[in-house]
Amino acid sequence: MTHIDKIKVTKRDGRLEPIDLEKIHKVITWAAQGLNNVSVSQVELKSHIQFYDGIRTKDIHETIIKAAADLISVQTPDYQYLAARLAIFHLRKIAYGEYEPPHLFDHVSKLTAAGKYDAHILQDYSREEFDELNAYIEHDRDLNLAYAAVEQMMGKYLVQDRVSKQVFESPQFLYMLVGMCLFAGYDKGVRLDFVKRFYDATSNFYISLPTPIMSGVRTPTRQFSSCVLIECDDNLDSINATTSAIVRYVSQRAGIGVNAGAIRALGSPIRGGEAQHTGCIPFFKMFQAAVKSCSQGGVRGGAATLFYPMWHLEVESLLVLKNNRGVEDNRVRHMDYGVQVNKTLYARLLKNADITLFSPSDVPGLYDAFFANQEEFERLYTKYEADPSIRKRSISARELFSLMLQERASTGRIYIQNVDHCNTHSPFDPSVAPVRQSNLCMEIALPTKPLDNINDENGEIALCTLSAINLGKINSPSDIKEPAELIVRALDALLDYQDYPVLAAKNGSLNRRTLGVGVINYAYFLAKNGTRYSDSAALGLTHRTFEALQYYLLQASNTLAKEKGACPWFEQTTYSQGILPIDTYKADLDSICHEPLHLDWEGLRSEIKAHGLRNSTVSALMPSETSSQIANATNGIEPPRGLVSVKQSKDGILKQVVPDIKKLAHQYELLWQMPDNNGYLRLVGIMQKFIDQSISANTNYDPSKFEGNKVPMKVMIQDLLTAYKLGVKTLYYHNTRDGADDTQSDMDDGCAGGACKL
Repeated sequence: MTHIDKIKVTKRDGRLEPIDLEKIHKVITWAAQGLNNVSVSQVELKSHIQFYDGIRTKDIHETIIKAAADLISVQTPDYQYLAARLAIFHLRKIAYGEYEPPHLFDHVSKLTAAGKYDAHILQDYSREEFDELNAYIEHDRDLNLAYAAVEQMMGKYLVQDRVSKQVFESPQFLYMLVGMCLFAGYDKGVRLDFVKRFYDATSNFYISLPTPIMSGVRTPTRQFSSCVLIECDDNLDSINATTSAIVRYVSQRAGIGVNAGAIRALGSPIRGGEAQHTGCIPFFKMFQAAVKSCSQGGVRGGAATLFYPMWHLEVESLLVLKNNRGVEDNRVRHMDYGVQVNKTLYARLLKNADITLFSPSDVPGLYDAFFANQEEFERLYTKYEADPSIRKRSISARELFSLMLQERASTGRIYIQNVDHCNTHSPFDPSVAPVRQSNLCMEIALPTKPLDNINDENGEIALCTLSAINLGKINSPSDIKEPAELIVRALDALLDYQDYPVLAAKNGSLNRRTLGVGVINYAYFLAKNGTRYSDSAALGLTHRTFEALQYYLLQASNTLAKEKGACPWFEQTTYSQGILPIDTYKADLDSICHEPLHLDWEGLRSEIKAHGLRNSTVSALMPSETSSQIANATNGIEPPRGLVSVKQSKDGILKQVVPDIKKLAHQYELLWQMPDNNGYLRLVGIMQKFIDQSISANTNYDPSKFEGNKVPMKVMIQDLLTAYKLGVKTLYYHNTRDGADDTQSDMDDGCAGGACKL
């Protein structure tokens, strides 16, 4: 092997010259400044082993970054910052040819000329404003990013050529330009103030932005909604329109929810009995092909969750669509599925009675009542059960629920939607705007209407624009007020700023103006407040925090309504009747949490009745799996799997350390330390009391805690009933522990079971 000093390196222009170890040493020493328990020589040693004669300078830098990242562990967490600083140094050299970033105006001019930035930025802002904002940017904030964050930035969010991997910007430009784009329409007297406040809130991680906004706002592509909900009717025109809408939105980086529960069952008559219907599965296959037909610009692959009612005549065939048994003809494995349940079906389970299955086409009014009116559904359901002329089939409720939960356990991706809770504890009046589906990740609950054609102006595709507040930055509930105001203003402006590939989406979005603001870093928030998921003290803390979240979001939307007017379809909301989430939650929660309300809800109620809301919805708790990594936060409301998590992304394996690990390592309650799902589900119920849409809530099972290493069906059924009793609207993943080492201080993947690829 060539001695390290004798190695020659290949420069960018192709010249060979001797390796400069002193230069490498200086860069690593710079990156190690102020960090604890890191060793420059250790990083050098690890990287030198991988150097070879003729190595390119770019590869040298990447080798050093990887060497530092490999040293991240529970005992030495600061290597995440050493690796990140090296990566930032590398990134800036690629983007600018040097470490110091250019002036904001020069940078935007160059990238606009190259077609990478939207031309409006240069047109809307004066040179003086550029100078003022350039002076405000703190490029050193790049050095607050952890390694996983920098890698995610480079892989997903920074503007780049996704073929050559050439990156054109660094993180602080991203944060500043997103604010400049979203507040461009504000009055010149106030907009720079909002841009600066928004820049501070995002670059200091008080606010977490979702993937479509971070990767898209400032570019010529203008579709930034994270979630698209498309409803399909029971006819070929609607099925074709749904397929077209899926293709358009998948190509625009959105995750898709498809409600296909109205499609009639196999063997149903068509054209008065002239032909027999092929049933749901061929059309589900069509939707799957549409979802997988487009790549999403290298940012993420197309994905969809498809919804249907549990009482559908084909339900036994639909429940197994995702599993690995069967043949291609009777499986549709590349989508996830949401099974829709209500009180009537749970009551049959509790009574050990039968559930009767129907084709929606054979039972007039039943499908609509399932969402809009629970009493009417019960009346029609029992009436049709007693009618001998209607095609139907009965199955034991226990058998059907067991089949559903068995498939949920084995695939992890059969989700639950409690459609009655989605409509009775909803910001929409179900008699006018029923909620009939959720989205890809089960946190959206918005009205939809089927399309008859792709240009149908009477249909409604629901879009939701997401963002989150970092609870790790919150020390008292009042701290939520500033980020809440900035998020509501920014996301509301985004609705007018973005394009709408389908008319039905434009109509719904601009008339309802729905937002979904959630949280990240909840696990850290509990730890730093000295409590855990399983502690009763977490109940009151969560109640106070989510009360403040919803209150300040509504207050911000109300303030905006005073400035710009209420959303046009405000009258279709229960808010317009003076009804708030605190009026419609499941009363069973009161028996587990006795925390009173602390904020002036009656004052807010009267302001909403007087001036309305700019947005029909303001909150939803999403998973935030990748976007939370940018803030080095725990994702969404979930407990971490380990103090160091190893996360797989398309760009490789990334280690992420929980916040404040040195001080709080003992305080975190990790996923598999939770004794059962009860503590977690109680907290989700309390959050749902205030959240006006829904929550991506998971159930988690460790088979080793049960006899024969098998989770009993009665435990899963009990969790399902507990979630329903506490008013939980939706359940997302079912995670099963596979026995991996969850400390994850080394390179085990820790992603327990095939079900948990979050």
